[in-house]
Amino acid sequence: MSVNPSIEMVIVPRARDLGGFEVRRALPAPRRQMVGPFIFFDQMGPAEFLTGQGIDVRPHPHIGLATVTYLYRGEFQHRDSLGSNQMIRPGALNWMVAGRGVTHSERTSNATRGGPHDLFGIQTWVALPAAAEDVAPSFEHHAREALPEMEADGAKLRLILGNAYGARAPAKVFSDTFYVDAALAPGARLPLPDEHEDRGLYVIEGEIEVAGDVFPAGQMLVFRPGDRIVVSAGPVGARVLLLGGATLEGPRFIWWNFVASSQEKIEAAKADWQREDRARFDLPPDDRDEFIPAPT
Repeated sequence: MSVNPSIEMVIVPRARDLGGFEVRRALPAPRRQMVGPFIFFDQMGPAEFLTGQGIDVRPHPHIGLATVTYLYRGEFQHRDSLGSNQMIRPGALNWMVAGRGVTHSERTSNATRGGPHDLFGIQTWVALPAAAEDVAPSFEHHAREALPEMEADGAKLRLILGNAYGARAPAKVFSDTFYVDAALAPGARLPLPDEHEDRGLYVIEGEIEVAGDVFPAGQMLVFRPGDRIVVSAGPVGARVLLLGGATLEGPRFIWWNFVASSQEKIEAAKADWQREDRARFDLPPDDRDEFIPAPT
């Protein structure tokens, strides 16, 4: 919790070592499941890989959410059961809507493994409203050049999802959402968008100041609804992600990679994956040799 009256909560992510590759998870937190529709927030890296090394997340399923991949450095390959096969690079957006069920993998490509490389980015899940949980799965890729950019008073902004600062991003969202990448020059001041119910901020690099308190990289701030918030970059500047939107109609059940408004939906998806129901959870056409089994 925070004693700053503008801040409802400060979240320090939990770090996990995935075999030389660190992931820091901010959401869900013990006392905060979502910020707007954002229910999962992972910082990947920064990590450096030697020649021949990389990440290999085998095919696995999702329901009831959309995955958001956004990179600062490096690249990797997304493949899914819809037939999508897409490289994701810094500043671009991969947006996969799981809906009633989809399977995907994320791997370092053979070309990238051909030399030393690094990786640094953010993966989030956006929970779907109950009315959209069973939509058909879909995938959108939007290149860096397709995402709206704004610049003023030492702040450079890229709108990744939703609407903010008078702009709207191209990906289709299912509830009020905003997700903004902001690079701030030293001392630059940035007002948060005030048209959204739920608002949060994650410090990627540098540090920021809010109402006299300083927050370093690797922390998520959740702000009180309705307050007018201005953040200021520290002496070396800052890189932050702004996120949030409307509060969903209720909390969500989470099990493994599944998110749903009811436990019954979770149990049905669990059973379908365990019995390898390829009508619901097919494997990516060009990545079918292995998959992640359901945890026991």
